[in-house]
Amino acid sequence: MFSGAGARVFRTRAAIKLGAAGERSVRPTRGVHTLTAQELRMARMVASGETSREIGAALFVSPRTVDAHVRSILRKLDVLSRRQLRHVEGLRPAERSEV
Repeated sequence: MFSGAGARVFRTRAAIKLGAAGERSVRPTRGVHTLTAQELRMARMVASGETSREIGAALFVSPRTVDAHVRSILRKLDVLSRRQLRHVEGLRPAERSEV
């Protein structure tokens, strides 16, 4: 609940308090919610068709680092190819409505 709202501090505090009470927090093992912020940013760039070299230049990392992140992203999302990332829910940019 807290992580979806972007409140990491509150999520961490809640997990600590739950742990003290004997409860365990459950982390998703698959899906977009398992990605780190950097992985999510890269996954969206890959889904939009950018190459490892383009992503690396934009994020100031090497193309090999991008490839390592992409392998992790594909594993976490249970996807076999970069092309399939286009169809993963949660990676597509939100539709913007004109005001």
